Amino acid sequence: MKRVCLVSPGHVGSNPRLVKEANSLHTAGYQVRVVAGDYMAEVRPLDAAILSKAEWSWVQVGLGSLIDYSSRRIRQELARKIVQKMPHLPWAVWAHSPMSDRLAKAAMAEPADLYIAHCLAALPAVAIAARHHKARFGFDAEDFHTGELEDTPENQAEIQIRDHIERTLLPHCDHLTAASPRIADAYVKRYGVEMEPILNVFPLSEAPDSSPKQSRPVPSLYWFSQTIGAGRGIEAIVQAMGQMQTPVELHLRGILANGYRDQLMQLAETMNLCDRIHFLPSAPPPDMIKLAAQHDIGLSLELTTPRNRDLCLTNKIFTYLLAGLPVLMSITQAQLELSRRLGSASVLIDVHNPTKIANTLDHWLSNRDHLTQARQQAWQLGQSHYNWEIEQHRFLSVVHRALL
Repeated sequence: MKRVCLVSPGHVGSNPRLVKEANSLHTAGYQVRVVAGDYMAEVRPLDAAILSKAEWSWVQVGLGSLIDYSSRRIRQELARKIVQKMPHLPWAVWAHSPMSDRLAKAAMAEPADLYIAHCLAALPAVAIAARHHKARFGFDAEDFHTGELEDTPENQAEIQIRDHIERTLLPHCDHLTAASPRIADAYVKRYGVEMEPILNVFPLSEAPDSSPKQSRPVPSLYWFSQTIGAGRGIEAIVQAMGQMQTPVELHLRGILANGYRDQLMQLAETMNLCDRIHFLPSAPPPDMIKLAAQHDIGLSLELTTPRNRDLCLTNKIFTYLLAGLPVLMSITQAQLELSRRLGSASVLIDVHNPTKIANTLDHWLSNRDHLTQARQQAWQLGQSHYNWEIEQHRFLSVVHRALL
């Protein structure tokens, strides 16, 4: 039985992609171990819901004691200064994240045949663990990490740190996957490494039993994320709602960033919309699709900056499709490309133009038969194409090739 260890600095409750991979590997006959972060109290209940049912082994890695963590942050700041004058991988690793060495120690605790990193801080960790056990390692690029930051002078040092880590380690990876075709293309262009796109789709078992029907008297727009905050396009939707002829509600699910509720409600108050904005608590990842199915239209409001947002295809889109919700998508490179394959199940908008968003939503909602057809198209796409039962075969093929 081959052994695979998945490593991520994030919580399992905030990384459904990692959980899906672990489940698929276990079902395929691999011995699976997950090493994941543990430092956000608000996410721990979601972790517990997943780990209580996990059929694979796991270990959680915290930040350590306050003294230990403080010393690590001091070392990180020192490393940031050193690496600018002496670009050396160990210093770059410390400069990027004080979590990498803790993840490496946890990953090394048990031997594996293949170590797969999720998120950049885990990449050095799996390289260290693989070298220690004379094993292979890989990387799943959920994002284009050098493109997560605005290309400004103040960000150049961190961009160069990330570039140094990836440029040094990616050519030695035996397993390389990416969360969208555009992210995969970006890595090819920057480093010359080929990545297999694996979409953020979900298991059919998490979908409703049948295509959902519109049931709310007032149509509901739905958006979710780990964090509800600024810079996600939400404000444009509220401004559009204030200009619409059709009354709609906006439901937002996630953990509120400090001060953001007041900020958004101030905007809503100027348009007399306070009673139409609803904040919903976080929920376990396996419940997200059925919860989405209670609404009418899903929102995927990515911006085009920083560059990663222009390239990514988030799990929102595929949650909506499997729930039978058509998707209102902002125009980014990745979403524009995907929308061509979704047909009537998606509509593109300019997230910077609330007036046009209002017109688009009014047109979409003015004909309930048209909306019903769009929901049916979304449901069919989720059932026939955009689900994990199909996508997991590509993932397992990459793992199989890496272990040959």
